[in-house]
Amino acid sequence: MSKKIRVGVAGYGTIGQRLADGVALQGDMELVGIADLAPTLSIRALAENDMIGANNVKYNLYLVDGADKSAFDAQGIPVAGTFEDLIKSVDIMLDSAPGGVGAKNKVLYEKLGVKAIFQGGEKNSVADVFFHGYANYEKGLGANYLKLTSCNTTGLIRAVDALDRAYGIEKVAITIIRRVADPGDYHRGLTNALQMEKAPTHQAVDLMTIMPHVNATGILVHTPVTHGHIITVLATAKDGKKITKDMALEVFQKHPRIRVVNMDEGFKGNASFFKYARDLGHRRGDMYEIGLWEDSIVESGNDIMFAINIPQESVTIPETMDAIRAALKMQLTREEGTAETNKYLGIGKFKK
Repeated sequence: MSKKIRVGVAGYGTIGQRLADGVALQGDMELVGIADLAPTLSIRALAENDMIGANNVKYNLYLVDGADKSAFDAQGIPVAGTFEDLIKSVDIMLDSAPGGVGAKNKVLYEKLGVKAIFQGGEKNSVADVFFHGYANYEKGLGANYLKLTSCNTTGLIRAVDALDRAYGIEKVAITIIRRVADPGDYHRGLTNALQMEKAPTHQAVDLMTIMPHVNATGILVHTPVTHGHIITVLATAKDGKKITKDMALEVFQKHPRIRVVNMDEGFKGNASFFKYARDLGHRRGDMYEIGLWEDSIVESGNDIMFAINIPQESVTIPETMDAIRAALKMQLTREEGTAETNKYLGIGKFKK
């Protein structure tokens, strides 16, 4: 494809920053700009770097309705135009606005005839397709409005889908040890406490929406940490088939977006992945792959159990790039679409 796809990002928060970076790294896409409401620390840091983001790409800033331009002028932050100006200049919008705002933005997208992809904070009803790059890529082909799964659901489906395609999965039972807030959050948190959520957790329900042939249930525990979630998965194959540890390991090791690790290597928990990503020089300490402990893979009768680490700030970025490819029919199969995304994001380079 000779002409680059023009992309805009609404909301430059935790996810929006990373979506902008993801687009900037795609060789067949152009980041037209980002849109936000206020001169947040993220915007100010970008301005201090002369509005230059990932891959040495300039991030032009547009202001949404209600923004006070004088507040940006006071900080010396350049503004390229209005939110509507941005939408009119793109082929597709990535909406990472706060939950509920995306649904309001959709009215403008529809009015201007522009496709959009929403993040997990929006209700499923905002989109035509509830999307995952590996599990249902083809359903997103040509769709006008797609919604991504949440961070936990995205990583969970990567692992379950891999097993399902290889051996056929009938059901899964999950336990999510969930970080309670992102780094830098001040508006919520727990102190010296674990908090239960009512079962089944939405991640199990969402998995069944994406993979309706798999029965899923789960429990979630909020934990007073900020870096990553850990999910344990107990998977049962169809027709009573036994999945051995070697069978599961073979599948996981082949998946570009699953990083198989061992505790003896130093990967003792969630913080190990965050530190490793920083040591690799990854922007913001991000990691696109989920971590899966080889030491956690155990057989339970015919079932197989394992644990994965979810880098909550960055795990949905590859699947969002996949969604762009599907919505605009850049590639027509999951194999081709995910491979292009992986290539530009440098995913799977660690595989030997």
